[in-house]
Amino acid sequence: MAETEKGEKGGKGVNVSAGKLAINMQKRLTRAQEKVMQKLGKADETRDTAFEEGVSNFNKQMVEGAKLQKDLKAYLLAVKTMHEASKRLQDCLAEMYEPDWFGKEEVDSIAEDTDMLWIDFHQKLVDSAIINLDSYMAQFPEIKNRIAKRDRKLVDFDSARHHMASLQKGKKKDEVKIAKPVTILEKAAPGWAQGMIAAHQVAQTNLSRNQAEEELGRAQKVFEELNVELQDELPTLWNSRVGLYVTTFQSMAGVTEKFHKEMGKLSQNLNDVMGKLEDQRNIKKDSKTKTPAKSEAASNHNTESDTIPKSPPKSRRPSGPPVPRPPRPSPSREMPPPQDNTPDLFGDAASVPMPTPSPTPEVTVTAPSPLDASAAAEDNAVTNGASDSGDLPPGVLYKVKALHDYAATDGDELEMKSGEVVFVVPFDAPDEQDDGWLLGVKESHWLANKNLSARGVFPENFTQRC
Repeated sequence: MAETEKGEKGGKGVNVSAGKLAINMQKRLTRAQEKVMQKLGKADETRDTAFEEGVSNFNKQMVEGAKLQKDLKAYLLAVKTMHEASKRLQDCLAEMYEPDWFGKEEVDSIAEDTDMLWIDFHQKLVDSAIINLDSYMAQFPEIKNRIAKRDRKLVDFDSARHHMASLQKGKKKDEVKIAKPVTILEKAAPGWAQGMIAAHQVAQTNLSRNQAEEELGRAQKVFEELNVELQDELPTLWNSRVGLYVTTFQSMAGVTEKFHKEMGKLSQNLNDVMGKLEDQRNIKKDSKTKTPAKSEAASNHNTESDTIPKSPPKSRRPSGPPVPRPPRPSPSREMPPPQDNTPDLFGDAASVPMPTPSPTPEVTVTAPSPLDASAAAEDNAVTNGASDSGDLPPGVLYKVKALHDYAATDGDELEMKSGEVVFVVPFDAPDEQDDGWLLGVKESHWLANKNLSARGVFPENFTQRC
């Protein structure tokens, strides 16, 4: 029994499916026939210009939205790729950065903050742009299906309308077709049956007309419901695109501006760390390499030849007031042996000279005594290896001529141009004089001001005595 019931139900299901399939096939054939008739011009077509314009805008809007969605996803993919590249670069820097270098912790912190900033930037782009755009594009497939359904129902409505019109136009022809069989039946049938046959044929004609009217009414109702809904939705959807574009790109612009601002701060911090690391390297380099107190003169002035001599190094002169230099023996002058000029208090006028040793040369050191300006100048002239000249200003030992340009690198140095004449003067404290350096005043300054106040040191090997 149970198997019999299942078989019956299965047979009913198959019959229902076959019936629906037959109905659908009949509808498709009817629609295809109607479209062919409309294209051939044998049947009129219902047209709605406003709706067609709305459908055209809908298709354009859907294409533009799909392109924007595709390009925006490509942009997000590029952001993700940049994030991965930036992370690899930061990790490479962190691995190479030695622990004893300056700012190791700062570099690690900057790398971590950069990675978090990229992640936040990508997520905010997804939240502010992609989600809204996906929601916007999700409504197009459903509306597109409804537009297609509305077009099918319009064809059904036109077909029903044409069928109804053909029934109304062919009413007289049908009456003629019905009358001919009645005449034949009259010959074969008895008289009482002829009235029944005519009544039956009239009833069938009226039934077909009523069915056509009902079918037309149903098709018109379904079509108008879809048509009214779409006529309200399509203009609203078309206008919504402006709001979507504004919201999407404003959000993207704000998120991007904030991202680049924060990224700029991190980049500046990394730049500062790299600058301090360079300073640290220079300090270590200077501590390992002993450099002279004064750089070479060739690096401090413009040269016209590669044969310009280098200025000798200057030692550090002690600060404070100059200490007078003790007298020293001079081989160029012999001083007479000292005599005892102490008066004889006991009346002995004769003074006994002090004996001097004969085998060794006599070098006598006398106690320091104040010297006048001329004696000091003469002593300094001997110290600098100079000789007196009668045409020099007072206090000048000799004069030299600059062979090369010299650019001063310190406040106490004298800047010279090739060909200038310089008066060499003695140092106030001879201990301040460095080997290979002289103290002088330009001849042009003396001629203009008649004083020797603008003094400065300069390398002797840049000049030639004249």
